[in-house]
Amino acid sequence: MNKQNPGPLSRLRHIVLLVEDGLLAFTLGSMVLLAGTQILLRNVFDSGITWGDPTLRVMVLWVALLGAMVASRNGNHIRIDILTHILPGRYHHIAHRLTDLFTGMVCALLAWHGGRFVVFEWEDGGLLFGSVPAWLCELIIPIGFAVMALRFFLGSTTAAMEAKQ
Repeated sequence: MNKQNPGPLSRLRHIVLLVEDGLLAFTLGSMVLLAGTQILLRNVFDSGITWGDPTLRVMVLWVALLGAMVASRNGNHIRIDILTHILPGRYHHIAHRLTDLFTGMVCALLAWHGGRFVVFEWEDGGLLFGSVPAWLCELIIPIGFAVMALRFFLGSTTAAMEAKQ
């Protein structure tokens, strides 16, 4: 493949990474700005933004899951890899493959149940604040875990292909 003209999958991957990074940076920056504004308004003017605290709670959820997505993408996530400390070096790729498969299954299970939760919230018609539906704010749960599951499953197959070479 020519480096000057990357393939469509490479371009799609680059766009997804930019969207993830952009959403994380925007959400974190907005969260800091909103929290700072709330603190200033409460301490100086004895007032505040009525929708500020519920919005901050939702933003914490989004920052946590977006951060987990980025960490899993970069391999900076928490990894319990006791097997690599016990097994000889030539078996490390198998241990990584197994832990990635297991982690992918757990993330897929969380994505599935997160999706069910969002559907229940949609059917319930609950509102978090104002006229913002709860399900819309909770969409990051199934999306985030699905993206992480996909990454771990792909990582386990990549590790398997690298081990064969």
